Amino acid sequence: MVDLLLALDYGGPSGSGIRLGRSGDGGVDGVIQQDKLGFERIYVQAKRWQASVGPSVVREFASSLRLRGATKGVIITTSTFTDVAVTEAERLGVVLVHGGTLAELMFDVGLGVSVVSTYSVKRVDAGYFETEE
Repeated sequence: MVDLLLALDYGGPSGSGIRLGRSGDGGVDGVIQQDKLGFERIYVQAKRWQASVGPSVVREFASSLRLRGATKGVIITTSTFTDVAVTEAERLGVVLVHGGTLAELMFDVGLGVSVVSTYSVKRVDAGYFETEE
């Protein structure tokens, strides 16, 4: 998910991000440095779930952001969010990206996808058939 945000031009010109996502990461899977000195950061939490992500995940992530003094955070999931989770995210200032949007973003920047086939569309060049006298 850090790679995706960097590909979307988050991270500024330096394009720096850190993957965390280990035990004891405090609910944060990655951090994007918006500027070279690290004053502005975006915190990322990724959820590879099949079930919908509920409001408790949003509240826990927002709490983790507050503990870090952070103002920007995004939760990205391969599934969906419950309506209550969406409401909580709006209230707490957390951005949510569900699986459908995730797939669109990955396609847009060409991350984690490969070209299966390509084709070209051709038209007749009418000028080719004109003869000079």
